[in-house]
Amino acid sequence: MKFGVVVFPGSNCDQDTIYALKNNLNQDVKALWHKDTDLSEFTSEDCIILPGGFSYGDYLRSGAIARFSPLMEKVIEFASNGGYVLGICNGFQILCESELLPGALLKNNNQKFVCKNIHIKAQSASASITKNISQDKILKIPIAHSEGRYYADEQTLSTLSSNDQVLFRYCNEVGEINDKANPNGSLDNIAGICNESKNVFGMMPHPERAVDEILNNSDGRIIFESLLNYVNS
Repeated sequence: MKFGVVVFPGSNCDQDTIYALKNNLNQDVKALWHKDTDLSEFTSEDCIILPGGFSYGDYLRSGAIARFSPLMEKVIEFASNGGYVLGICNGFQILCESELLPGALLKNNNQKFVCKNIHIKAQSASASITKNISQDKILKIPIAHSEGRYYADEQTLSTLSSNDQVLFRYCNEVGEINDKANPNGSLDNIAGICNESKNVFGMMPHPERAVDEILNNSDGRIIFESLLNYVNS
């Protein structure tokens, strides 16, 4: 499996993601400039990652301008052909703006930037990125965002649930999914979702910041390994 990490003006987690994949997970990874228009070296068994950061300074609305970057047209095409796409934080926002994922990410309910470790639990038993993660496993993953409150209408939320498209939900340290464990007011404590075909993934927490033992937290590694194990099996 090969990874491509898109670099937008304002991305600040691209190097974290590249380092985690290359140095911690020993994967083949390439940085992709947002003005590139060629993804021909990537196959449907590869993954394009839209990293966290503040693409285009988050002007207008987070992800709204990046959605029109030249490479995004190719990313949309890549996803429609079955290729894997993962959006982390700002990348999740871009995926929603691109309509590769339903719903939107709104301002946190406390109207403040939140940066801390939180806990999540895998929810989908069918998506490759969570398939190999026990739903009893509590993952400690960092968040860093001001527009992370997932919102969708009732019909969309119902569809996400019935199609097993909710990847992660926020929980507390003992695995309870409740309002107190919700760091931003996301509906249904949603921390990540996928598309109906389950090849496009979006999540607000940063797994790339939790893959190295030197940080005393490698829970994020489990998420990447679930995808790798599924594709390579």
